[in-house]
Amino acid sequence: MSSRHIPYDSLVLAAVVAEGQEWVGARIQKVWQPDPLVIVLSLYYGVERWLLVSAEAETARAHLVSRRPSPAGDIPAFGATLRKSLTDGRVVFVRQRGLDRILEVGVSSAQGDYQLVAELMGKHSNIMLVDSSRRVVGAAKWVGRSQSRRPVLPGQPYEPPPFDPKPPLTQATAGDDLKQYEGWSPFLGRLLDAGLPLADVQRALATGQFGAFVAPGHGAYPFDVSRLGWDTLSKVGINQALDQAYGERVGQDKLDRAKAALSSQLRRVLAHRARAVEELSRAREAAAQADQTQRLGELVLAYQGAVKSGDTKLEAWDYDGTPVSVPLDPTKSPVENAQSYFSRAKKAKARAEEVDSQHGRIVADRDAIQALLVDVEECQDLERVDELRQFADSRHWLRVEQHAGPKEERPYAGHPVRELVSPAGWRVLYGTNATSNDYLTTKVARPNDLWFHVRGVTSAHVVLQTENKPDRVQRADLMFAAQVAVRNSVSKHSHYVAVDYTLKKYVRKPRGSAAGFATYVQEKTLHVEKAD
Repeated sequence: MSSRHIPYDSLVLAAVVAEGQEWVGARIQKVWQPDPLVIVLSLYYGVERWLLVSAEAETARAHLVSRRPSPAGDIPAFGATLRKSLTDGRVVFVRQRGLDRILEVGVSSAQGDYQLVAELMGKHSNIMLVDSSRRVVGAAKWVGRSQSRRPVLPGQPYEPPPFDPKPPLTQATAGDDLKQYEGWSPFLGRLLDAGLPLADVQRALATGQFGAFVAPGHGAYPFDVSRLGWDTLSKVGINQALDQAYGERVGQDKLDRAKAALSSQLRRVLAHRARAVEELSRAREAAAQADQTQRLGELVLAYQGAVKSGDTKLEAWDYDGTPVSVPLDPTKSPVENAQSYFSRAKKAKARAEEVDSQHGRIVADRDAIQALLVDVEECQDLERVDELRQFADSRHWLRVEQHAGPKEERPYAGHPVRELVSPAGWRVLYGTNATSNDYLTTKVARPNDLWFHVRGVTSAHVVLQTENKPDRVQRADLMFAAQVAVRNSVSKHSHYVAVDYTLKKYVRKPRGSAAGFATYVQEKTLHVEKAD
C-alpha cells in the first residue's frame, strides 16, 4: 500500500458497519459480478442502494456506491451462485468480526440462510458465501491446500483467519503499545502520533458515531486526516466519502494500467520496427555497393593465377590503377570466391527496389508509433486510451505473439525467412529456400493466415499473418504478398503470372515429400502483371 493512499483498515470497516445497520431488512434485488474479484448487491430499503465488495489486492473494500453497475455479459460462476442463493433474500445482520477487517452480511432467502463473508486484507482478500452449516458454497477465489494452511474449497467448513487473540482497541490505555490491540493499523498510528486523541477513537468504536472525511488524491477515513498536512473535506457519511475517494483512485488506476499496457505493446512493436530499419539500411547499403561487389569478383577472376591456397586476401590493381585488397575465403577456390561476390551483387541488385519501398514504409511506421506513444503517455482519459488502442489495432501494431515457449537465439530456428510489411501494415513472411519454405508453412503459419504460391512452378512460400482476421485483409495487401511470391519464383521475369492463395489450414505437406513441396485446396487466384 502506497504511503500516499489511506488504507481500508479496521476503523474504516467499523464505520461502514455502523452506517450499514440501516441495510438490515433490505431486500437483495439483484447481484452483479463486474470483475472477477468484485461483486455488487442491489439493496432495496425504501430506496435502492448498491453495495460494492472488492477482494482486489490494492483496493479491497466494501461500501455503497452511487451508480448501478453497467450491464455485462455472462456472469461468472461465483456471481451466478450469489444470484441464485441471495436474490429476493433479506439482510438480517451486518457486522464486523471483532475489530478485524472481516465483514459479515447475513441473508435469509428462499434458498436458505447464508453469510456473505468479505475478508478485506490486501493480497489475502477474498469474498465467500457460507451456508447455515458454515460450509463454503462459493468464493471469489478458491484456495487449494498447497497454497495455504487455510484452504478455501467448495463444501468445506469456513474457518476465519487464524489471528493471534488480542484485546480490542477500546480497552487500551495511555502509554500502552497499541500494536498489541485489535483494531490498530499503521495509518491509525500515524494519526495518533500526529495528535488524534485515542479517546476519540475509542468513543467512536463504542457508540458507532464516526465522522467521514475525504483527502483528495489520498482516500477517505472516519477521522479528520488534515493533521497529516492533507487538504480534507467533510462528507455526510463514510460510504459517500469512500465512493468518492475510490471512484477517483480506481479510475486513475484503470487509466494507468491501460496506458501502461498499450505503451508496452507499442514499445515492443517499435523495437521490432527499429531492428527492421537497421537491417533494411544495411541492405540498401549493399545495393548501393553492388557494382563495387561485382568488380571485386571480376578482379578475383582476373588475378586468380596469383591466388595461393589458403590466402585470405588478394592484393590487386583496380581498373583505374588503384591498389585494392580483396578479402577471400581461404576454404574456396578463386572461381568460387568470385562467384560468391557475383551472387551477393546479384541479390543486392534484385532486392534494391523492394528494400527501398520497405525502408520508407517501415520508417514511416516507426515514426507514427513513436508519435502515438507520446499521445498515450500524455493521455488523461480512459476513453481516449481506448480510441488510441483501436487506432493502433487498425494499424496492426498490437499483434499478439503467436508462439509460446523459450525465445530462440536465432529467429525462425536459423531458417532464412524474410519479413516484410504490407501497405496496410500486415506482416508478410517468405522463405528463401526449400527448407525455410517448409519451416514457414509447417511451423510458423497459423490456420487463418493467408498462404501464397505461384501456380504450377517453383516459388517461395509466402505467408500473410492475419492475426486471425483474414476477412480484414484488403486487395492491395493480397497483391503485395502475391508480388512477393512472383519475385521469388522461376516466373519472376514473366509478364503475366497466376498466384494462388488460400488459408494455411487448407495447405498440406504430404508425408515423405521433398522439402518445399505442398498441396492446397480452396484456393483463389490473383494475376500479377509485370510493369513495362
